[in-house]
Amino acid sequence: MAKVILIVEDNPKDLVLIRDLLRLSGFTTVEATDGKQGVKLAKDKKPDLILMDIMMPKMHGYSACLAIKADKATKSIPVVILTALGHELNKQLGKEMGADGYMTKPVNRQELLDVISRFLPTS
Repeated sequence: MAKVILIVEDNPKDLVLIRDLLRLSGFTTVEATDGKQGVKLAKDKKPDLILMDIMMPKMHGYSACLAIKADKATKSIPVVILTALGHELNKQLGKEMGADGYMTKPVNRQELLDVISRFLPTS
């Protein structure tokens, strides 16, 4: 059975690119376009991994990550921040909010798959 990855991304082009890369690599995807929707889908769908943008409407990625990690039902789901913000301060803040990993855009297919494989080893 394919692993399910929740993509939380408000930029339509980035969302389609990431979704297509993941689907071509054999993953099932669920998508949210803001942090609030991402938290709800994390609770409802219980994905195997979450890729979380930072700068989004309604709730930014840091708050969404914190909410997911604070909830007993979703705290064990790995969250990887996937953002254009590559500053060390952003990485540190992501870690403080409970993120398990951090990647910067633009997305490199192999780098994305390498990060995913750290959290979703093949069985």
